[in-house]
Amino acid sequence: MPVSPLNRREFVKKSAVTGAAVAAAGAVGTGTAQAADRTPAKAPKTWSFSILGTTDLHSHVFNWDYYSNKAYSDSKGNTYGIARIATLVKQQRAQKGEDRVLLVDAGDIIQGTSLAYYYANVDPITGKDGKPGPKHPMAVAMNEMRYDAAALGNHEFNYGIDVLRAFERQCHFPLLGANALDAKTLKPAFPPYTVKCIKVPGAPDIKVGILGLTNPGIALWDKDNVSGKMVFPGLVEQAKKYVPRLRALGCDVVFLTDHSGLDGSTSWGDELPYVENASNLVAEQVPGIDAILVGHTHVDVPTYTVKNEETGEDVLLSEPYCYGYRLSVFDFELELHHGCWKVTGKTATTLNSNTVAEDARITELLEADHDLVVKYVNTAIGTCTEDMSTAEACWKDVPAIDFIHQVQMEAVKSGLSTSDAALPLISVAACFSRTADIPKGDVTIRDVAGLYIYENTLYGKKLTGAQLKDYLEFAAKYYHQVPSGTKVDTSTLTNANSFWDYMYDTAAGVSYDIDIAAAEGSRIKNLTYNGAAVADDQIFVVAVNNYRANGGSGYPHIADAETAYSSTNQVRDLMIAYATAKGTIDPSTFAATNWKLTQDGTAVF
Repeated sequence: MPVSPLNRREFVKKSAVTGAAVAAAGAVGTGTAQAADRTPAKAPKTWSFSILGTTDLHSHVFNWDYYSNKAYSDSKGNTYGIARIATLVKQQRAQKGEDRVLLVDAGDIIQGTSLAYYYANVDPITGKDGKPGPKHPMAVAMNEMRYDAAALGNHEFNYGIDVLRAFERQCHFPLLGANALDAKTLKPAFPPYTVKCIKVPGAPDIKVGILGLTNPGIALWDKDNVSGKMVFPGLVEQAKKYVPRLRALGCDVVFLTDHSGLDGSTSWGDELPYVENASNLVAEQVPGIDAILVGHTHVDVPTYTVKNEETGEDVLLSEPYCYGYRLSVFDFELELHHGCWKVTGKTATTLNSNTVAEDARITELLEADHDLVVKYVNTAIGTCTEDMSTAEACWKDVPAIDFIHQVQMEAVKSGLSTSDAALPLISVAACFSRTADIPKGDVTIRDVAGLYIYENTLYGKKLTGAQLKDYLEFAAKYYHQVPSGTKVDTSTLTNANSFWDYMYDTAAGVSYDIDIAAAEGSRIKNLTYNGAAVADDQIFVVAVNNYRANGGSGYPHIADAETAYSSTNQVRDLMIAYATAKGTIDPSTFAATNWKLTQDGTAVF
């Protein structure tokens, strides 16, 4: 039975309310059970254990923002980093018993910070010049914390399979991916599952099967790295295959770690036949699952319950935000019946890392790596003649984004064939951070990295004028409709349709207006190239990153468009090379206001 996608705000709100109540009830119940079980007079009939979960750590080791070069802080008092999570884990083990706690991750481990970039590209863990590479800081930390398993995240593939395999070899725990298959044999390319045993004195072990599932979007987002090597079927499809297998192996508890959200949504339209955020569908459609650690969507969902449609049993889900802001805690109560353990109770909540200090052992192990990266990102690569901020980039054409456009167009132009070089060249790009800033004066690597935070490579794709207009219309659904005569409030203007900032592309090389008073699908006005209206059959070469070029965010036409250029160079590296070669970044040489927001033809800003 199909499930209607849930509104993300709706389930986050629901989970926050129920999470507080469940956490309070769970804390009391768990403590009572442990007190009774620690010194049993005879073979115990009941037992309890916990599974702790992290997700989307994205190589956040310490509470440090490499882009701003200072400790991270926000208005809510949050902190992040696996070093603080390590403290929470130690507390849980001390409270519940070392032998009653498992530790699992739901993916996106090795990409996301300058530290991740450094150990993938500058001093890669794969080694270079015939010399072995260093240990990845995340492998060092997670091994020290004694993780039991981790699911593959889609960002694990950003640096290529060789880097991922090197990381896998360094880990003392399995990287699980039941739906990451070898493209030729269709056999698992990574272990699908692992089985852990909870020791119970005088009674049978509690067997816990942990199944890992990753995101089918890898086939699109990292097509250049995985095409012809791996394929990624849906989560529901593979869970239906492996959950029964785990039960057949005698698992008393089946726990899934999914790098997939739980609202049933998909960002890629019909580019793939699988759901992106399918954890709720897995829970509903696959019998035999006790609980799911959810990842991928970077939201805090302390506890959420889905009823399985076949068995009527409740499946417990939790997502601990991202970066190490939170730690999910699943508590299980079991009873022994005829020699078999049965789950009789389960609760979940999330713990906040801002309640503890960073673990001294993790700090000792990784401080030198961290300091090395801080020194690297603060290396000056040139100067800039004026400050370029992204503070207004989501509703104004600003020089900072034009800098990205300029670098993309120069790189694509240099690699085009003679015939394609005669075509008009434009660029599309998004604002990835509203706090990025290229300062006036000295520019460092971290300044550029803060502007372009992803490991995207570059394409040149061919679109017609009609297709380009469709593309820009799709982008324009990012704005809420604001009728003419109504004051525009930038705090509520953007992110309509759950269209996040990284999904919203602007274009350079053509001029156009976005009429926010108009209905979606008819907002692009006055689309011109070199002062002339763009013709429907006019052919453009569009500089675009690989994520978008391969179908990311569901933009029309671009994934199927003819490729005129492709490169393995990352856009961020091209920007650093541009600044280094020029010596001076001068916005007056490339910045131009070629798009604007209007209401019935009147400029908004």
